[in-house]
Amino acid sequence: MMFRGGTSKGAYFLADDLPADPAARDAAILSIMGSPDARQIDGIGGAHPLTSKIAIVARAKDAGCDVEFRFGQVLLDAARIDYTPNCGNILAGVAPFALERGLLDLADGETRVRVRTLNTGTLAELAVQTPGKRVSYDGTARIDGVPGTAAPIRVAFLDAEGSVCGKLLPTGNAVDRVAGIDATLIDNGMPVVVLEAAIVGRTGYETQDALDKDVALKARLEEIRLEAGRLMGLGDVSAKVIPKMALVAPPLAGGTLCTRSFIPHACHASIGVFAAVSVATAAALPGTPAARVARMPAGRTRLLSIEHPTGVLEVALEVGGTDAQPVVERAGLLRTARLLFDGYAYAQTSAQAFEG
Repeated sequence: MMFRGGTSKGAYFLADDLPADPAARDAAILSIMGSPDARQIDGIGGAHPLTSKIAIVARAKDAGCDVEFRFGQVLLDAARIDYTPNCGNILAGVAPFALERGLLDLADGETRVRVRTLNTGTLAELAVQTPGKRVSYDGTARIDGVPGTAAPIRVAFLDAEGSVCGKLLPTGNAVDRVAGIDATLIDNGMPVVVLEAAIVGRTGYETQDALDKDVALKARLEEIRLEAGRLMGLGDVSAKVIPKMALVAPPLAGGTLCTRSFIPHACHASIGVFAAVSVATAAALPGTPAARVARMPAGRTRLLSIEHPTGVLEVALEVGGTDAQPVVERAGLLRTARLLFDGYAYAQTSAQAFEG
């Protein structure tokens, strides 16, 4: 099946429909998606990092959840699928996909699905609208970066902290000196390097197109990213899509703060779900670059409006601890998803049809 999940789009497969051998599985997926090729002309990929994604889904072996899924970022310029990161947008389509494929029973009204992301081991609960025991995609929920409205999918992240790096703050510091600048190295669902846009000579309000053409900025961000990767325990990240990079600035449209996110070498049209959660968490920690520019709401339950090039993504945080040492206990947000296509895709490598 093809789903739009949040502000991304991808191909969703049942694990049993793909070859069991990882190398054969990846060869089939690369052929189906049309990689490596910048246009993905010989496959169903969308020729952009946000539309060149896949999900491999199965019934969970873990009694604590319902389904498990492996996210894959299919590279455009190399015959490789990166299974390192999470993707909260593609995650949004996993629950409706599992329900459409009959992996779980549907409740009348709303069905809650616990999903384990195999890439990082993180657990999330997704609430899907299922009136009459059928998945509904129509509704009034709106998310920036997606035209129109759809049925809401409420996502609660149950254990995203340290998803890849093992700790929320991999170095133990809220602020580190990285390649000559102050940054927060954080992982609350996605390893992200958070820095003030002004520190690299930008406003943080530039358009996506302008930032994509800013060769000097991208070279500087990659210099910072490579050093940050080593500090975060990720090793040489030159061939990895993590950590992501997030420039932050004071809010421009009444939100909490403004972001420009790089994934990691192209500027995101909006911001990834887990990147937004990680940036929001950084903003809740005193003294960080994000906290310095943020207009942070008070209280235990805080709704943070994360501005991005095409609108706003709202992240709900539950914050405990003290003012001096706050603890982000839980994060969640609203997404939408839509089933686009159900059929067969053909892998050139074997001339075999893969249902999914």
